[in-house]
Amino acid sequence: MTRVAAVDCGTNSIRLLVADADPATGELVDLDRRMTIVRLGQGVDRTGRLAPEALQRTFAACREYAGIIKEHGAERLRFVATSASRDAENRDEFVRGVLDILGVEPEVISGDQEAEFSFTGATKELAGGDHLPKPYLVVDIGGGSTEFVVGDDRVRAARSVDIGCVRMTERHLVRDGVVSDPPSEEQIAAMRADIEAALDLAEETVPLREARTLVGLAGSVTTVSAIAQELSEYDSEAIHHSRVSYDRVREITEWLLRSTHAERAAVPSMHPGRVDVIAAGALVLLSIMERIGAEEVVVSEHDILDGIAWSVA
Repeated sequence: MTRVAAVDCGTNSIRLLVADADPATGELVDLDRRMTIVRLGQGVDRTGRLAPEALQRTFAACREYAGIIKEHGAERLRFVATSASRDAENRDEFVRGVLDILGVEPEVISGDQEAEFSFTGATKELAGGDHLPKPYLVVDIGGGSTEFVVGDDRVRAARSVDIGCVRMTERHLVRDGVVSDPPSEEQIAAMRADIEAALDLAEETVPLREARTLVGLAGSVTTVSAIAQELSEYDSEAIHHSRVSYDRVREITEWLLRSTHAERAAVPSMHPGRVDVIAAGALVLLSIMERIGAEEVVVSEHDILDGIAWSVA
């Protein structure tokens, strides 16, 4: 066993996993897994820069994580940063802050690398069973981007496109600095058209329709599963490897798009940091299912974070 720590810093959230990894058996035993909504990507799509307050929120979470990593005595640490920090002009400021706090330099990885990590994290434990037909299409709906990966035992094709839940919300659902509540039909149509164009782009590289099992990752997908199951609180065990039908995803997405902030916030399994962006994330998922004709999505709590941990094990 090797004790490792992995940090995934995305557009909406920063997450930590400290685990004991056994490469010989493929077993990853969680010691601490947590997530903090920091909205690092606040305004990046519009300004091209990381906002000072977003950096401060992220650095505060890093200081908390540094204490947890030290407490567990992790031997190795890898910090991966994704879409927002790829796009930002002032990403050097972000890199210096993380290095000062955690002692490692964040790796601002490419979309293709992000896709590989997501695929490994999501499918490593599925590979031993025959109950889910291959090839898989792993879809990681993040805050700034969505990664598409088709593969069986290894990645065959991957593509990252800019249709994350935060980016879509800020681009289409914000008027005069506030999120439309609920959005107009015109706003929804514009967002859907943007998503469809991005799917066209992804399909130039990734044979989306060849997949026989759709595996969905990240907070938008897991929250849709929690709503589908009518959970009284967010329950990772109940969500992991749950299956949500296309009809149920459509019902939930339609409700989210016509609901108010207060109605979404009242959902007991809803993280407060997702209330304003969950409708856009659900619409991305629904659009993907429609594009490939998926009857259901298999939801995984294991994703890029687990892939990062395996990469340092």
